[in-house]
Amino acid sequence: MRFPFTAATYKWFVVAMLWLVCFFNYADRQSIFSVFPLLKSELGLSDPQLGVVGASFMWVYALIGPIAGWLGDRYSRKRLILGALLFWSLATAATAVCHGFWQLTLCRALGGLGEAFYFPAAMSLIGDYHASATRSRAMALHQSSVYAGTIGGGVCSGWIAQTHGWRPMFVCFGMAGIAIGLLLWGLLREPIRGMAEPRAASPRGGRQRTAILPAALLVSAFIGANFVAMVFLTWMPSYLYRTFHMDLSLAGWNATAYLQMASVLGVLTGGVAADWLGRRQPGARTLTQAVGLFCGVPFLFLTGRTLSVPVLVTAMACFGYFKGIYDANIFAALYDVVRVEVRAGAAGLMNSLGWLGGGFAPVLVAAESARYGMSACLSATALVYLVCAVMLATATVLLRKRNA
Repeated sequence: MRFPFTAATYKWFVVAMLWLVCFFNYADRQSIFSVFPLLKSELGLSDPQLGVVGASFMWVYALIGPIAGWLGDRYSRKRLILGALLFWSLATAATAVCHGFWQLTLCRALGGLGEAFYFPAAMSLIGDYHASATRSRAMALHQSSVYAGTIGGGVCSGWIAQTHGWRPMFVCFGMAGIAIGLLLWGLLREPIRGMAEPRAASPRGGRQRTAILPAALLVSAFIGANFVAMVFLTWMPSYLYRTFHMDLSLAGWNATAYLQMASVLGVLTGGVAADWLGRRQPGARTLTQAVGLFCGVPFLFLTGRTLSVPVLVTAMACFGYFKGIYDANIFAALYDVVRVEVRAGAAGLMNSLGWLGGGFAPVLVAAESARYGMSACLSATALVYLVCAVMLATATVLLRKRNA
C-alpha cells in the first residue's frame, strides 16, 4: 500500500496509529474497575475477590512480558501489536458472559495475556522510527493515550453500566477494539531495526553497551511507580463511591479524569524537557523522571488525608501532572542504557517486573485497608514514590559519571 507521507511525517503517523491501539489497551483494562460495586452486589464478590480479579490481569501480564519482549526482538512487531489487539478485545467482549468469580478471573487473565505483547513491540517500533532527538516527544505523545484510555475506560464504562448494565459495556469495548485492529492492518508498516540510530550505535556498530546498574535502578523505580499507579486505578473509584457517596458515573469520572488529564500535560512537558536537556547533558531523561517523582510525593500524601472533594481532586491533578513527567521517559530512558538489538526484550522485562509489582497492589491494599483504612493506604504510597525518586537520582549520577 502506498502512503501519502514522507518518511518525516509517516513516523508521526505511526505514533498516531499506536496511540489509538494503546487507547484501547488501557480503556479495556480500566473499564472493570468502575463496575466493581455492581460486580460486588450482583455476583456476591468480596473485596479480596475483586482484588484478585483485578490482579489476575497484571499477574499474567507480568509473566508473559519477557516472552513478549523476546518475540518482539525476533518477529514482526506489526503483527504482534495488531494480533494482540484482536485477542485482548475478544477477551474483553467475552467478559460479558461471566457469571462468577472464576470466570471473571479467567477473562481478565486472558486480557492480560493479549495486552502483554503490545508495549514491548510498540516501544521498539517507535524507537526505530524516532532517533534520540525526537524519541522522548514521540513516546510522550504515545504515553498520552494511556491517560486518555484510562479516562475513557473509567468514565464510559461507568456511564454504560449505570444506564444499560455492565455486560453490554464489555461488548462495546471489545467490538470497538476489533474494528480498530482490522482497520490498521493495512496502514502500519514494519521498520528496519535500528534504522533511526547512528551507524556507530547500530547492532553492527557494537559501541552501545548496556549500563547494568542504571538499568536496574530504572526498572526498580518503575516497579514502585507502577505499584502506586495501580493502587489509584483499582481502588479510587470504590473509595469515592463509599467515602464520598458518589454514583458510579461520577466516581469513575473523578477517579480518573482530573488525574489523567493533568498527566497528559505532564507527559508532554516531560517529553519536550527531556529531549531539550538530552542535547546538553547525559542522564537528562532519568533526571526528568526523578524530578517528577519528587514533586509528586506531597500530593500523594494529601489524597488520603483530606475529606474535601475539591482538595482531593486538586491533589490528584497535581499528582497526575508530575506522574506524567515521569511517565514520558519510561522507555526512552531505558533505551539510553540498553543495546538497540534487545530493546523489545528490555521493555518486556521492565514491563513484566513493573506489573508483577503492581499486581500485588490491589490485593495488598484490600487487605491492609481493613486494618488501617483506605485513606491511610492511599497516603502511604507517598513513601514508595520518595524511594523511587531517590533511585532515579542515583541513576542520573551514575550515567553522568559513565559519560564523563
